[in-house]
Amino acid sequence: MKCDFAEKYWKDSVYSDGSLNYLSCQSPSIGDKVRVRLRLLKNAPVNSIYLRYTIDGTHSMVPMSCAFKKNGLNYYEAVMPIGQNRMVYSFMLLGDGTFYYYTQAGLTDYIQNESSNFVILADYVQPAWVKNSVFYQIFPERFCNGDPANDVRDGEITKMGHKSIQVRDWNQVPGRYEDTHCLDFYGGDLQGIKSKIPYLKELGVTALYINPLFTGPSVHKYDCIDYEQIDPHFGGDEALKELSEALHENGMKLVLDISINHTGTDHKWFNKDGVYYDKSTGAYNNPDSEERSFYVFNEDGSYNYWRGAPDLPQLNYRSDVLREKLYRGEDSVLKKWLKPPYSIDGWRFDVADVMAKYGKDQLSHEVWREIRKEIRSVNPNAFIMAEEWGECSEYMQGDEWDSTMDYYGCARIWRSFIGDNDWVLEHIPKYAETKHKYNALQAKSQMLQFLSRLPFIIQQNLYNLMDSHDMDRLHNNPVCFGDYRGAVIAQFTMIGTPSIYYGDEAGIDGRIEDMEGCRYPMPWGSGFEESEQYKLHKMLSHLRQEHKVFAEGSFQFIYCLDQVISFARYDEEECFLSVINSSDTDTEAELPVGVLGITQDSDHDGNHEILGQYELDSIGHKDTLGMEFKGSYADGVLKLELPAHTSYLIEL
Repeated sequence: MKCDFAEKYWKDSVYSDGSLNYLSCQSPSIGDKVRVRLRLLKNAPVNSIYLRYTIDGTHSMVPMSCAFKKNGLNYYEAVMPIGQNRMVYSFMLLGDGTFYYYTQAGLTDYIQNESSNFVILADYVQPAWVKNSVFYQIFPERFCNGDPANDVRDGEITKMGHKSIQVRDWNQVPGRYEDTHCLDFYGGDLQGIKSKIPYLKELGVTALYINPLFTGPSVHKYDCIDYEQIDPHFGGDEALKELSEALHENGMKLVLDISINHTGTDHKWFNKDGVYYDKSTGAYNNPDSEERSFYVFNEDGSYNYWRGAPDLPQLNYRSDVLREKLYRGEDSVLKKWLKPPYSIDGWRFDVADVMAKYGKDQLSHEVWREIRKEIRSVNPNAFIMAEEWGECSEYMQGDEWDSTMDYYGCARIWRSFIGDNDWVLEHIPKYAETKHKYNALQAKSQMLQFLSRLPFIIQQNLYNLMDSHDMDRLHNNPVCFGDYRGAVIAQFTMIGTPSIYYGDEAGIDGRIEDMEGCRYPMPWGSGFEESEQYKLHKMLSHLRQEHKVFAEGSFQFIYCLDQVISFARYDEEECFLSVINSSDTDTEAELPVGVLGITQDSDHDGNHEILGQYELDSIGHKDTLGMEFKGSYADGVLKLELPAHTSYLIEL
């Protein structure tokens, strides 16, 4: 590799992370010593490199020495003692008369703040199965009807004066809320999910996240009336037991959804209207009841509720009795379903961002730390996932959440990059009137802003989604399939674990104007298995299972210009390059793969042959997903021809 490549790209080659490529141990114990590594191009104008870390408030600066050289890169190492639960470290480089500072936020010539430093969590127990998974989210009422005998009948359920509607045509378009009030029941149930396990395995799914199953009057069940019972219209407790057993027998995990920020007004603890329980029970009609302390009541008898929804009264974590019932007690709600015979593998917590917050009484962090401790006392590998749409790194430092639903660091970024307006912001009138398509630098910057504040071992847990039960589906928006394909490739290959929202692989119908538009019934029997959308999800799902680099490997951006963004996932054995072009025009991109140690004489399996072909001709090749592309390689740079709205996944 020529010296002028190093002159141009050496700063881009400076890299370290929390993977086993750069640490001798990801989860050491206090008293251990960890070898820390950093690499950069061998001809980089750097004279000295230091590892900087802090123990008990005292900073240490340790010189790093070049341990070995490989594929045009120098690897520097130093040993760091693990002296506290949370070890924070960064790097300093002296070169060409300038000091440089390197953290997870990148390389700068000014001193960075501490928020983006690298972090090692001593004795952290990572639910390692998560990073190796492909999740599939199911809205159970609309997935599959396995037992018509348990279907909701017309008028069987009453909520706020409205009656249930039995939808007898599975393919009927869901009604709008003002017409159906979330009481239009199609009959999906747990027996139906169980019957589709072979389908899910064929698709490449290894873990399910299922929206709420506890008894409640609506189709979505976030208005729970009893945490202790699986809704009989989903098959009841026995159906969950059988589903859990079947999933585990097939090597699959199960995560359930729950809202412990609020219940429904018909919940036995609240019981406003006496629909399901006598009015002598519950908080609303009995000011002296034990349950009164479970909710936030005001002096005038009114109560707090979630986000303008009076049918969802807010729970009050100032009550120790409530905490005992929900998670502290051995027979508490969260522990019950983690234990046999149900043995679920984790929880997804609805509206976790607002939970246990009451003006001057901000109990959120206290409560989440308690919840984590109690969950892990039952299952040390249980997954704790929380709903939050914004930047929430403060909750993901190893002692509260394992992951958020990664809207902020995944869905919102990639949807914006291909031209879909940000779902959170588009409710602002002035914002919604214009298009806000991200360029590559904006996408990279938002992602690194988030990732740089998380320990790497937490980044690996991130639940990366593109769609969900709370937002319109990307493919129902006016985006071309080429851009959609690029967004899905990015979702599946970035750091974290991908999730398919049921029906995305099927190109399920939907509408984008209202919430019910993303909850259409699964189009069984339509032949979607022959579609490009299904094949894309299936190929990527299986690719994740076949290559551990997507679970364990490093994650490094190598090119961000205009509407072209490229990042690599690599370890000592493999390297995959994702290249996403959302431009309306054909373009060329010069990717400096030399910063990854990819050279014609590198010793990654197959590199010599592939890059040799690039150098000999530019006729065309196929990427990992079978897409033809044209490219040439010379002097550390892979030059690609990128047609408009085309993306590639290339194994180097």
